[in-house]
Amino acid sequence: MGATEWSDVGVRDLLPQGTVTVLLAEVERSTWLWEAHPEHMDAAVARLAKAVSDVVTVHDGVQLVEPGAGDSFVVVFARASDAVAAALDLQRAPLAPIRLRIGVHAGEVRMRDDGNYAGPTINRAARLRDLAHGGQTVLSGAAERLVIDQLPDGAWLTELGTYPLRDLPRPELVVQLCHPDLRVEFPPLRVADNVVVHGIPVHLTKFVGRGAQISEVHQLLAENRVVTLIGPGGVGKTRLAAQVAVQVAGEFGGAWFVDLAPISDPDLVPSAVARMLGLHDQPGHSNLDTVLRFLGARRALVVLDNCEHLIDAIAAFVVALVEACPDVTLLATSREPIRVAGEVSYQVPPLSLSDEAIQMFGFRARRVRPGFRLTDDNRGVVTEICRRLDCLPLAIELAAARVRTMSLAEIVDGLGSRFQLLTGGARTAALRQQTLWASVDWSYALLTEPERVLFRRLAVFAGCFFLDDVRAIAGGDDMPRHQVLDELTLLVEKSLVVANDRGDRSSYQLLETMHRYALEKLEEAGEAEALRARHLDHYAALAARLDHPGRTDYAQCLHQAEAEIDNLRAAFEWSRENSDIELALALACSLLPVWMTRGRIREGRAWFDSILGAEAAHDLEVAAGVRARALADKGLLDIFVDASAGMDQAQQALAIAREVGDPALLSRALTACGLIAVAVARAEVAAPYFAEAIELARAVDDRWRLAQILTYQAIDAVVAGYPIAARTAAEEGCELANAIGDQSDALWCRWCLGYAHLMRGDLVEAAAQFGEVVEEAEAAQEVLHKGNSLQGLAFALAFRGEVSAARAAADAALEAAEQGEYFAGMGHSALATAALAAGDIETAQDAGEAAWQNLSSALPQSAVPQRVFNAQAALASGDLIAARDWCDDAVRSLTGRHLVFALATRARISIAGGKREEAERDANDALACAADSGAYVDVPDVLECLAVLASDAGNHQEAARHFGAAEAMRQRIGVVRFVIHQAGYEASVAALRDAMGEVDFGAARDEGAALSIEEAIAYARRGHGWRKRPATGWESLTPTEIDVVRLVSEGLSNKDIATRLFVSHRTVQTHLTHVYTKLGFTSRVQLAQAAANRA
Repeated sequence: MGATEWSDVGVRDLLPQGTVTVLLAEVERSTWLWEAHPEHMDAAVARLAKAVSDVVTVHDGVQLVEPGAGDSFVVVFARASDAVAAALDLQRAPLAPIRLRIGVHAGEVRMRDDGNYAGPTINRAARLRDLAHGGQTVLSGAAERLVIDQLPDGAWLTELGTYPLRDLPRPELVVQLCHPDLRVEFPPLRVADNVVVHGIPVHLTKFVGRGAQISEVHQLLAENRVVTLIGPGGVGKTRLAAQVAVQVAGEFGGAWFVDLAPISDPDLVPSAVARMLGLHDQPGHSNLDTVLRFLGARRALVVLDNCEHLIDAIAAFVVALVEACPDVTLLATSREPIRVAGEVSYQVPPLSLSDEAIQMFGFRARRVRPGFRLTDDNRGVVTEICRRLDCLPLAIELAAARVRTMSLAEIVDGLGSRFQLLTGGARTAALRQQTLWASVDWSYALLTEPERVLFRRLAVFAGCFFLDDVRAIAGGDDMPRHQVLDELTLLVEKSLVVANDRGDRSSYQLLETMHRYALEKLEEAGEAEALRARHLDHYAALAARLDHPGRTDYAQCLHQAEAEIDNLRAAFEWSRENSDIELALALACSLLPVWMTRGRIREGRAWFDSILGAEAAHDLEVAAGVRARALADKGLLDIFVDASAGMDQAQQALAIAREVGDPALLSRALTACGLIAVAVARAEVAAPYFAEAIELARAVDDRWRLAQILTYQAIDAVVAGYPIAARTAAEEGCELANAIGDQSDALWCRWCLGYAHLMRGDLVEAAAQFGEVVEEAEAAQEVLHKGNSLQGLAFALAFRGEVSAARAAADAALEAAEQGEYFAGMGHSALATAALAAGDIETAQDAGEAAWQNLSSALPQSAVPQRVFNAQAALASGDLIAARDWCDDAVRSLTGRHLVFALATRARISIAGGKREEAERDANDALACAADSGAYVDVPDVLECLAVLASDAGNHQEAARHFGAAEAMRQRIGVVRFVIHQAGYEASVAALRDAMGEVDFGAARDEGAALSIEEAIAYARRGHGWRKRPATGWESLTPTEIDVVRLVSEGLSNKDIATRLFVSHRTVQTHLTHVYTKLGFTSRVQLAQAAANRA
C-alpha cells in the first residue's frame, strides 16, 4: 500500500523498539467486495492507501510491509495515544464500501532479520483484530491502561469483557474505542467456536498466586459435575472461581458466571441465571424450564457465586440442572456446602504466608503508595501483618490500603487492639470470621466521622447504586451534597466501596461482607428506619419518572431503572412490610415499561400477584384509581400466560376507570383490553378499544402509551393481513418510540413495516427492513426481535427467489429454537417457506408440521397462516385431501393478505382436483380481498390460476392476458413463482401457445403485460369489456403512471412519491421511464409543464 520498506533503505534502526503499540487492520469481506462492487473498489482502495499514509505521517507511525498481506496492514507507534488517534482517523475516513476491523495492542517486540517485527505482541494484536467487526476498533487491556487518560477529543472506551484469543494461553480484556462519529453498536465479538466467558467480574488488581488451587479445582471439574468452593467471607472464593472459569472455559465450550449476592428472593434464582444466559421470559414456561431447555444439550460451565443465603433454592436448582443437562458442569462458591448428591466441596485455603500473602500485600500497597517496596528490612513486619490477618485476601487488601497514611508498625499495633473488640459474640464462632470482622471493624474505626456516617448509610442500598442516589438518600444536613462525592471517593480509595465503570457513569457497590457490617452499624446508630423511608421515597420517585415518557431523558430513566432493579425490589419489599400497599402497587405499575421491554414479564407478574392474588387481595383497601391501574397492568402482563384471565382483570380495570373519570387511567385500561383482544379475539374486537385509547392518549400527551398503542395496532394489522393500516400505525409508532428512546417498540414497528412492504409486494424494501432489524436486534441481544425478523427476511428472500439466502436466514432463525416453542415455530416456518420456494417438498412438509406444532402450542392465533404453507406442501406431494383440510380451516379464520394467500392456494387445490367452479370462486374472492386490503404479493399466483381456468374453458385470449399480466407483475415487484408450481405453469403456457399460435399468444400476452396491478385485478374481476390501450400518448398511461405524473407536477421528489404510493424509489423511477417513452419527453421539467398545461 505504498509504505516504505525500511529494510530496503537501510534505516532499520528507525523502527520503534522495546515497548510499542501495534495497530493491525483488515478490510472486512474484501473478496466479497471485489465480487459485489468491482466498480467501486479501485477508488476505495486508493482512498484507503491515502488514509493510511496520512495517519502514519500525522501520528508518527511506521507502516510495516508484510509479504502477502493483501487486504490487511500493520502500523507501529512509539506512543499508544498516537495509535488510538490513528485508528479513530481511519474509521472516520470516507472508505465506503470498505469497512476496517482494527486491533490495537501494546507490548514488547523483537526484530526479525527481514526488518519487520515478530513475537507474541504481533500475534496477540492479530488475534485481537480478528475479534472485531467491520467499522469496529478494539483495544487490549494493556493498550487501554496506556491511553485511558489520553483519548482523542470526544472519544471513550467501552469494556466488552474478557475473551480467549485463538491459540494463545491467556485471555484478554477487550475494550472498544467509541466516538460520536462512529457506529458504537455491534454484534457480539467474533470469538472462535463461541468459547466466551460471560459475566466474569473484571478485576483491576493483579491476581496473585493460587497456582496449586487452580490446578486442583481444574482436576475436580474434569472428574465431577458439581464442585463447591467453600470458605469464610473474604478468603477469595469469587476471585478463584473467576480465574478458573477463564482458564478452563474452552474445555467446556464456554462459561457463564452468575453473581447471586444481590438476590434476596429464593424464587429469583432461575431468573438470575436466565438473565446471565441472555434468556427472556418465555410464554407458558417458568424461568427454570427456560434455563434447562437452553442448556439441555450444551457443554458449558456455569459458575454460581455467593450461594450461602439462598442455599435451599440453589440446591433445588442444581439438582434440576444436573438431571436435565448432562453436559453442564457447575462450580459454586458458598460459605457452606450445598449438600446435593454428587457434590464435591473444596475448602479454599488462605494465601500461603511464605509468598502469596506477602506478595499480595506488596502489590496492593503499591496501588496506594507507588513507591512502596518489599525489602529485607520490612519483610518481617509485613509477614506479621499477614499472619495476624490469617492470610485472608480481603483483610490483606484492607490493611495494605492503610499504607498511604500509616507505617507498617502502626498497622500491626492497630490490628492488635481491634481484635479484642469482637470476642465473645455469636459472630465470633468461627476464627476466620473473627479475623475478617476485626479487620473490617478496625478499618471502620480508622475512618473520619463523615466517612463513618456515609459508610453505614450505604448499607441501605441493595446491589449497585449511583452518586445521585447516595446524595439523595445518604446525604442530609450533616453531609451537604457537595461533600458526598469527596467522602465516597475516600471510601473507594480505602477499599470499603467498589466502584464500577459503566461507560457513561460510575456505579458503586458494597461487597457482601462490608454490607453486612455497615448494616449492623446503621442499626446501632438508630438510623435504619429513617434511611429506609428515604430509600423508599427516592426509588418510588425514580420509578414514577417512567410514568412521564415525554421526558427528554426517558431512555436514560428506563436504563437506570433496569440497572437499579435490586434497589427497586428492596423498595417494593419495604413498602409491603410497612403495609403501604398503594405505594407498592404504584411501584409495580410505574415499572411496566421495564417489565415489557426488558424481558422481565415474569417478575412483574410476581410483584402484582403478591398483592392482587386471591388471598393477598382479601380485605385489600386501596384507592379505586390505584386498583384499576394495577388490574390493567397485570392484565397486560398476563397476556403471555393466561390471556383470558388477563381480559377479566382488564375489564374490571376499565369499569373502575370509567367511574373514576381519569383520562390517563382510562387510556391505560383501554390499551390493555385492546391488546388482550388481539390475542383472544379478532381485530374488530380490539379496534374500538384502541380507537378510544388513542384519542385519550393524544389528549393527555401520553407519548409512551401512544407509542405502545400504535405498535399494538401495527402488530394487529400485520396479524390481520392489512399492510396499509400496518404501515400507517407503524410509521407513527416508530417515530414516536425513537423520540422517547423506546427501542423495543421501535423494533416492533420496523418489523411491522417489513411485513407491510412484503404484503404490498415491495420485496426489496421488505428484505432491507428485516435485515436492518436483525442487525440491530443482534447488537442489542434482543432475541425475540431477531427471531421474528429472521423469519420475515426468509419470507422476503424466498418470494424473491433467493432460495439459498432464504435457507440461510431460516437456519439462523432456528438457532434460537431452544429458547421455546414460539422461537422454534418461527424458525421452522421460515425453513418450510424456503423449502417450498426451492422445491424441496420433504423438508417443507417436515418443517411445516414442526412449525404448526410449536406455534399452535405457544400462540395459537399466529399459527393459523402456517396452515396455508402446509397445504401447499401437501398439494406439491399430491395429497389433495390433506391439502384441502389444511386450507379450509385457514380460509375460515384468516383475513386480509393471509386470506388472499389461503384462497389462492385453495384455488390451486381445486384446479388439481378438477373442481373448476370452486377454483374460480376462490380466485375471484382472492382478487377482491387483495384489492380491498392493498396486499398484492399473491396477485400473480391468483392471475395464473385464472389463466389456467380460462384456458381450460377455451377463453384463450383472456388466459393469455392473465398470464401476461401475472408475468409483468412478477417482474415489477420481484416476486418469483415457487419451484413447486413451475412445472404446471410451463405446461399450461405451452398448451395455450400451441392452441393460439405464437403471434396471437404473444399479442394477447403483451396486452395483459401492459396492465397495472389495479387494472389487471379489475379486468380479471369483470371478465369482459376488454379495451386495448394505445401504445403512446396520454391515453396510454396506466392509472399508477397518471398518479406519478400528478405527484411530479405537485413538485414531489421520487422519494416522496414512493412514500405516498407505498412503493419503492426504484419503482417510481421505472414508472417515470415508461411515461417519458409513451409521451416522448426527456426531462422531468417537460413532464411537469405538459401536465400543468393539460390540467
